[in-house]
Amino acid sequence: MAWNILLIAVPISIAVELFAPDQHFLIFLVSAVAILPLAQKMGNATERLAEHMGDSVGGLLNATFGNAAELIIALAALRAGLHEVVEASIVGSIVGNLLLVFGAAMLAGGTRFHEQQFNARGARSQATMLILSAIALILPASFEVVKGNLPTLHQLSVSISIALLVVYALYLAFLLRTHPELFRGAAVTAEKAEADSSGSSVGRALAVLLVATAGTAWVSEILVGSIGPTMQQYGLSNIFVGAFVVAILGNAAEHATAITAALNNRMDLSFSIAVGSSVQVALFVAPVLVLASLFIGPVPMDLAFRPALVLIVTLSVVVIAQMASDGYADWFKGVQLLVVYLTLALTFFLLPD
Repeated sequence: MAWNILLIAVPISIAVELFAPDQHFLIFLVSAVAILPLAQKMGNATERLAEHMGDSVGGLLNATFGNAAELIIALAALRAGLHEVVEASIVGSIVGNLLLVFGAAMLAGGTRFHEQQFNARGARSQATMLILSAIALILPASFEVVKGNLPTLHQLSVSISIALLVVYALYLAFLLRTHPELFRGAAVTAEKAEADSSGSSVGRALAVLLVATAGTAWVSEILVGSIGPTMQQYGLSNIFVGAFVVAILGNAAEHATAITAALNNRMDLSFSIAVGSSVQVALFVAPVLVLASLFIGPVPMDLAFRPALVLIVTLSVVVIAQMASDGYADWFKGVQLLVVYLTLALTFFLLPD
């Protein structure tokens, strides 16, 4: 119900854009709020479709629409030539899911339970996928530092992007077909979707998905148009806005679900939502954006992210790999992850690009 109330922000954002186009911060604020319920609608519709169409198609649907809101925002930013904001939003989504969401989930769960458990083998498998994504960012960035911005850098980025998409497809097969027992959280998600959507039809889910996607695309254009003036007006850095503001918007509903799951002692589900979303962004969303930039926007995007962005991804992956290795969660681990996230946010808020 709370998400439905926020839908009123959608027409308000459109009205403010039409009748008060100079109020950039207000436009940014209202359109940011408007994206939250739209993202939640897309997530619910995707779960219902996945439940009706089986595991294989469901995996593909979740890969395509699980992070659809942030993908749409990033595509709008690509068209506007805001490559630095896109890069920061990709990194911010990965870091936010690993540190903010899982940290908040462990802290919330720890307030009700002395200690919680999740599947350590599945956690290590997903952590390995994150290490792979960190390597995919480190290599192009290192190449740019050593050799400069050469034409072959785009070729390298496209090649790595294709390789990551292939790996992600194999990861879906591993998760859904050959070793599903390692990812109990994903199975619980499907059960929850079935329980929540027993009375819904495929047609209704498709209609909701199409309408929510169209609404998100429209509001994203409004949001992106206000980013530049808002950053200039308040002296905010590209990294802070992209990584710690824009990145959180598309996943807000998912974040709430992860915390609720932890409160219900379903830490496998919570881990699957938080860390699985990071894997999806790193191995699916980022490569898709690199390939899409070949056809939209003024210049192609590459994977040679700024050193600061590569550094925070690497640090976050190392921290979460250490935290997840034993398969246990408690409130103090959550505090530690949240402190790391707060430290990163303060650093990029107070320091310029």
